[in-house]
Amino acid sequence: MSDQPEYTPDRRYIIVRGRLWRASNPALSEGARESLVAELMDARRAVGIAKRQEDPEAEKAARVRVHEAKVSLGERGPVWWNDGAPDYNRHLVENTPYASNG
Repeated sequence: MSDQPEYTPDRRYIIVRGRLWRASNPALSEGARESLVAELMDARRAVGIAKRQEDPEAEKAARVRVHEAKVSLGERGPVWWNDGAPDYNRHLVENTPYASNG
């Protein structure tokens, strides 16, 4: 199995187990993307630590960090493309126009 995700032809989404997940904004510089991914991973680790320590306040704060990193990466929040195409994030591929591409 490849370590590289499968992308839709327009590279707006990665496909994971038949579901579309919005890809990061390709307009981000490599440095910015790396920094944001590092923050995302740190925040995800903080979620795990807070859960193991049964600290709901720390978990909530860590989840906010995860969300903020994902918005900054373009994976959540406003779409990063500007052609008016709808967002199919989290939709099953088979229920989107991408179904005919695979």
